[in-house]
Amino acid sequence: MLLKELLQALPQYRVNPSTEGDMGSVDIVSVCCDSRKAYKDCMFVCISGAMSDGHGFAMSAYQRMCRVFVAEREIPDLPSDAMLILVPDTRIALAVLSDTFYGHPSRQMQIIGVTGTKGKTTSSLLIYNVLNANGIPTGYIGSNGVSFDDYHFNTINTTPESIELHYYMRRMLDNGIRTLVMEVSSQALKLHRVFGIHFDVAVFTNLHPDHIGEFEHPDFDDYMSCKHRLFTDFGASYIVYNADDQHASDMLVGTGAKAVGISTEDETADFFADRIAFFRAPGNIGVSFDCMHEGRHRQVTVSFPGEFSVYNALTAIAVCRRFGLSFDEIANAIRLSRIKGRFETIELPNGATAVIDYAHNGVSLKAALSALRIYSPTRLICLFGSIGGRTVMRRAELGLVASRDADFCIITSDNPDAEPPSAIISDIASYFTAGSCPYVAIVDRKKAIEYALAHSKSGDIILLAGKGHETYQLIGGVREHFSETEIINAYCEKMKQEAHQ
Repeated sequence: MLLKELLQALPQYRVNPSTEGDMGSVDIVSVCCDSRKAYKDCMFVCISGAMSDGHGFAMSAYQRMCRVFVAEREIPDLPSDAMLILVPDTRIALAVLSDTFYGHPSRQMQIIGVTGTKGKTTSSLLIYNVLNANGIPTGYIGSNGVSFDDYHFNTINTTPESIELHYYMRRMLDNGIRTLVMEVSSQALKLHRVFGIHFDVAVFTNLHPDHIGEFEHPDFDDYMSCKHRLFTDFGASYIVYNADDQHASDMLVGTGAKAVGISTEDETADFFADRIAFFRAPGNIGVSFDCMHEGRHRQVTVSFPGEFSVYNALTAIAVCRRFGLSFDEIANAIRLSRIKGRFETIELPNGATAVIDYAHNGVSLKAALSALRIYSPTRLICLFGSIGGRTVMRRAELGLVASRDADFCIITSDNPDAEPPSAIISDIASYFTAGSCPYVAIVDRKKAIEYALAHSKSGDIILLAGKGHETYQLIGGVREHFSETEIINAYCEKMKQEAHQ
């Protein structure tokens, strides 16, 4: 695409005269914000991240033959044969340029945006499963990566950078996908990753303090304000919200859209869950309920535990009814749905049950343990850790919750990155005080998992919390392959072979 065509999309810019070239003849073949992906005929957009500033990597992009740069300020060392385009906000510019470069893909799709502290992934993937199962080709973007048709791509952020979002939306369109369900994080809203995208449906799951710290949100008000933008700034005409959450009314302020409430407490809600019952069968821990909608009761079965699974299912029902599906079509697809890393259940040969879940903060861990306690395990064992280098306040939350709500804990590593994992574990363990459940500390997460399996007994439930769908451990800035499912399955196979010897 010609540079002059791209720049026409920007609301405000100026070209640095000392680096100005012939815009009419410059052809841009790629837009990027990672200098490692820059090359000849690429446009490099300098954005600031939590840990680094893209302006400092402009020369690296230049050395890779990139000659067109978008920045918020002068870059003194940039040679004169480079073209420097100055804008007030490079993150907004990146979103606008990405949208234009890929042919405005969001304008040709129906997009469902899901935000909240908990439940984004499960709710989004339930919607994704239900729509696809009923002949509505749908894509997914979120914590579990990018999925459409038979394609799957891993991503780093819950909501990727705008350039990635528009790339994947274009890929989806080219493959006949016209519907997309996307997890929208508070950081994505704060950092303009979804700027310019039109959302037809916006979903609010719940809101609790999280992602508050030096490199994220300064306080809860900022966190909530960023979430609220999804319902006011992106054109949604249909809102599904958790009517039982104390911040539901805050999310609906200034929206003007049709708002549909879900509830387990208020039978006047648009979608109300009644007669909630919990069940445990080999390899399946779940919940069933009656959904009351428009004066009729229909039974729904979900293969995930806990009352919050009822909320996730109600969300999926409310959204999918918007797409014209019958209640039976939706309920049948929900019953058959399984989601990787979200209460992923593996039955062990000794009669214990391993549950892999992404619960990685105090609120989600408490909800997970409370949900599993309902199923009366012989012992409720919790294996967990916390990430290194940021969100240090989570360690207190996790330690306090696990020490009170589990019967036995195994504290281990969870993406320690550059911080010594033993130091993180010590921080967490300091919150195990008099009256806490017993625990062991095992730095190597693989050995910790094997310890949990080896010491389990029939009827035990082992919650492996924190990593969920992730297939890596972040150690010293390097993502090393790590799959809890693979470790458990390999151990189970070993146990079976030993039993037959």
